[in-house]
Amino acid sequence: MSSDLLVKPSGNEGWTVNITPELAGWTYVGFDLHHLAPGESAHHQTGDREVCLVLISGTARIEAGGKDFGAVGTRMSPFEGKPDSVYVPGDSEWKATAETAVTLAVCSAPSLGGGLPARRISPDDVGQEVRGKGTNVRYVTNILPETAAADSLLVVEVITPGGHTSSYPPHKHDQDNLPHESALEETYYHRLNPPQGFAFQRVYTDDRSLDETLLIEDGVVTLVPRGYHPCATIHGYDLYYLNVMAGPKRTWKFHNAPEHEWLMKA
Repeated sequence: MSSDLLVKPSGNEGWTVNITPELAGWTYVGFDLHHLAPGESAHHQTGDREVCLVLISGTARIEAGGKDFGAVGTRMSPFEGKPDSVYVPGDSEWKATAETAVTLAVCSAPSLGGGLPARRISPDDVGQEVRGKGTNVRYVTNILPETAAADSLLVVEVITPGGHTSSYPPHKHDQDNLPHESALEETYYHRLNPPQGFAFQRVYTDDRSLDETLLIEDGVVTLVPRGYHPCATIHGYDLYYLNVMAGPKRTWKFHNAPEHEWLMKA
């Protein structure tokens, strides 16, 4: 049975994913994906939104906000090395021209008129950390954390080894209740290595008014409008995901599911 929370790509070429706040039924987060052959390009105006261009794989020449950043992107797979990205403010335009085969993610959220310049976020600029223990270990790369300049966007990517859980113990961030919890919409763009593998993601609330378990295959996007959202990938298949978050306040404060919080001390 299909789910409104699972967005599958429209193909393997061109503009394959187009998630707007209107289509998602929420307010803040947008996510697009472009697959470009060498020489092909994608270009857009940001308007009243800010954008983070993430080279999932491949190399592209990026022009944004009146600047030419040259060749951006060094890895040929999201499972190899750190990401290379470009931040683009509102009321700007950007263009990406592929030098190799490229998978380009376009993460967007409202621009609040912060007047920030376009900038490259190189592999050397991003921090990495290991979270969890045992089969809950995963590897996190902070592309656009709350400590980095932006109006609304929070962007992070995670690699979860085969047989491990992630976004676990289950946590949520759907209440504007700072300092305890922030309200953030979120997308997960998933990839698997090798690509024929699969994983699972559950999105659910305490009262189970939302409770869906989703089959995750290579290239799909999960929408998380509210609730807890843990993932688990099967043995032999590593799971990559790119998270985009935004809400009324640009901070990530989450609430753990009380019945599973004991795992934090185990």
